[in-house]
Amino acid sequence: MDYISRDKAFELLKKYNKDPFHLQHALTVEAVMKWFATEQGYGEDAEYWGIVGLLHDIDFELYPDEHCLKAPELLREGGVGEDIIHAVCSHGYGITVGNGTTIDVEPVHEMEKILFAVDELTGLIWSASLMRPSKSTKDMELKSLKKKYKSKGFAAGCSREVIERGAAQLGWELDELLAKTLMAMAATEDDIHAAMETLNASEEVR
Repeated sequence: MDYISRDKAFELLKKYNKDPFHLQHALTVEAVMKWFATEQGYGEDAEYWGIVGLLHDIDFELYPDEHCLKAPELLREGGVGEDIIHAVCSHGYGITVGNGTTIDVEPVHEMEKILFAVDELTGLIWSASLMRPSKSTKDMELKSLKKKYKSKGFAAGCSREVIERGAAQLGWELDELLAKTLMAMAATEDDIHAAMETLNASEEVR
């Protein structure tokens, strides 16, 4: 597999993404993917899984109608290998983007299937955490998350159909996916906050 360092991957991400919301989402998915790598027995590849998570939405801020279609060009220009490009594009599998194209890059590796499954779900869990007095995932229970998940009006932009298709691709029950992703976010929440504080401080210096 071709490899790009984490530092170079983050600089490439920031070249095309300035919105703190998008950067936080990228950092969250990176951390969750690293957690899953260890959880699923791929600990030696955790940084690689994380880089895929970090770069998965590289084209979304500037090219939302070409999401997963513009990414290969941006990634190749940044020196990213074809294995990462495939993984990034596969998280849009079966989804029709704004220009009417349906993404046909299928997740094959377990890493790609997990990225597909957790991308939308991390957004939903983050939204649910903001509704809590603690503003945190660390004291959130699965039953509380399931209640939010089942409320169609809550975080309506987070596709339940995609999340459930992701669980099916992995051969997991939905509850397993919800529970593990919640655990991953709770375990990495402090790291995300620290990374965003560092990022915000560096932007203020500029």
